[in-house]
Amino acid sequence: MEQPKGVDWTVIILTCQYKNSVEVFQRELEVRQKREQIPARTLLLAVEDPETRMGSGGATLNALLVAAEHLSAREGFTVVTSDVLHSAWILILHMGRDFPFDDCGRAFTCLPVENPQAPVEAVVCNVLEAHQDLSLRPLIRATVHEGCPRPLMAMLDQVAAGTGDLGVAARVLACVADVLGYMAEGRGGLRSGPAANPEWIQPFQYLECGDLAGGVKALAQERDKWLSRPVLLVRAARHYEGAGQILIRQAVMSAQRFVSTEPVELPAPGQWVVAECPARVDFSGGWSDTPPLAYELGGAVLGLAVRVDGRRPIGARARRIWEPELWLAVGPRQDEIATKIVCRNLEDLQDYCQPHAPGALLKAAFICAGIVHVHSKLSLSEQLLHTFGGGFELHTWSELPHGSGLGTSSILAGTALAALQRAAGRMMSTEALIHAVLYLEQVLTTGGGWQDQVGGLMPGIKVGRSQAQLPLKVEVEEITVPEGFVQMLNDHLLLVYTGKTRLARNLLQDVLRSWYARLPAIVQNAHSLVQHTEECMKAFHQGNLPLLGRCLTLYWEQKKLMAPGCEPLAVRRMMDVLAPHVHGQSLAGAGGGGFLYLLTKEPRQKEALEAVLAKTKGLGNYSVHLVEVDTQGLSLQLLGNETST
Repeated sequence: MEQPKGVDWTVIILTCQYKNSVEVFQRELEVRQKREQIPARTLLLAVEDPETRMGSGGATLNALLVAAEHLSAREGFTVVTSDVLHSAWILILHMGRDFPFDDCGRAFTCLPVENPQAPVEAVVCNVLEAHQDLSLRPLIRATVHEGCPRPLMAMLDQVAAGTGDLGVAARVLACVADVLGYMAEGRGGLRSGPAANPEWIQPFQYLECGDLAGGVKALAQERDKWLSRPVLLVRAARHYEGAGQILIRQAVMSAQRFVSTEPVELPAPGQWVVAECPARVDFSGGWSDTPPLAYELGGAVLGLAVRVDGRRPIGARARRIWEPELWLAVGPRQDEIATKIVCRNLEDLQDYCQPHAPGALLKAAFICAGIVHVHSKLSLSEQLLHTFGGGFELHTWSELPHGSGLGTSSILAGTALAALQRAAGRMMSTEALIHAVLYLEQVLTTGGGWQDQVGGLMPGIKVGRSQAQLPLKVEVEEITVPEGFVQMLNDHLLLVYTGKTRLARNLLQDVLRSWYARLPAIVQNAHSLVQHTEECMKAFHQGNLPLLGRCLTLYWEQKKLMAPGCEPLAVRRMMDVLAPHVHGQSLAGAGGGGFLYLLTKEPRQKEALEAVLAKTKGLGNYSVHLVEVDTQGLSLQLLGNETST
């Protein structure tokens, strides 16, 4: 029997309630036209209803008006004419609420009668698998509102398990977390929080071992036990975000490909290797270096290596010792120790991946440097004696307050690795060290981007960049400035410690959630951050302080858009008081507290601004500091022998 022919439609129109759906549905129509499921001559339109709750009658009239406008233009008319409608075959589909029956929506619902083996074609699948920067939240919200979250989550499970792309899989898990969050209907507590319930350990272990399909299946099985009430839904959402963090870690660990060392003479036992570094100040592009943005969007950050009050405030020193042990020390200064730890067996190192455990960063440094293998059958003493004839002593220090925003922890990791490798008879280039710190911070499970170590380990003024690809590779370009401009910058640049400790981890969770949701404002702002770095480069090339000040002011606005809540009221009050005296200002790093840095209109204004701030009530325990560009970056020095302490 001959199949009946379909109608050769002149126009196919989908009407949508939600503005965010228009572009998604337009692309869905165009995809089907490219597949020759819709004639090439047919005009395809996705049209937003001019008002909500206007009804199908009003939506139809609006759709006809839009169709007449487009057909008039296609026929060469310069004004809209209804004549073009007389011979037109027009199909109008009212989407109503998004996803009323399944995750595809009315117009794209797949009917298995045609071909039961055909793959599911859905807006969600196409957006995720094609890496499109389109927000799925309106569709997710509508699906939950219509009472159909389970089919949507099952489809997301299928996408995550079937993809070989860690970025796609992590975004899918974030979408599942959003579904669970919407199911909680604003109850059950905050989305940001711990993801350490023992019931979720097995799914996490699958992911840690690289079994993505097994991990997704185990996550779904555990998820089904957490759907009964809001508090459980929110906690399930947290664990899905935690699962996504595992995939981010694996993606970032690809940076290890660019880590290498060269053998050098092994220092004698007792001989200290001292590594010292400046802090860093970011002038543009921050957040674009943060995974997954660093490898999905591509990052560009302009930063300065800086001395604070004339000092290089971050450092580490390491040496070999005769005892087959690891002696660890942490303190606020090189000659002042606050915490001492002795590791005599591998069990003492097992908390290397718990960031708040004493000495965790130092333990992770030994592991990432390849000095110790925690899963070896050999004991710690056997490993150390076999390879080095004894153990190691490692001290780290930072003169900056906790949560300063000046990149302390990443730079500290860099100094620890540099000192350890040299003490072990190896040298590592600064470029390799930048990637080694990326790897170490994933091992430590603190995450984070690459701008801090680029800013502190590399000297002077520079731009770090990463491409939108894996493996994650960071490249650094030195910025040349006019003669005498560095001194001018030193005379006009000041740091103000706000007295507020920033909470970067909570800020990071919020930013990643917004990025994975591809909220339009966040996507646009992320692109602007990268583009603004190029504009900031030009200001440095020109040696233009007022333009740099405007760059700083815009940069702070971009940071606030990226992470709402990063500007405490006391900091806002401080910035308002300082505004008449500066070209521009911004909180360092992610914001939320720590150091405020500013470009003053007049040179050498430390005392003047201290007087201004002293007259302002309610600012708390602040302090003003001199800052200057450091032209050395990481320094390594071998000292004489000393007796072990």
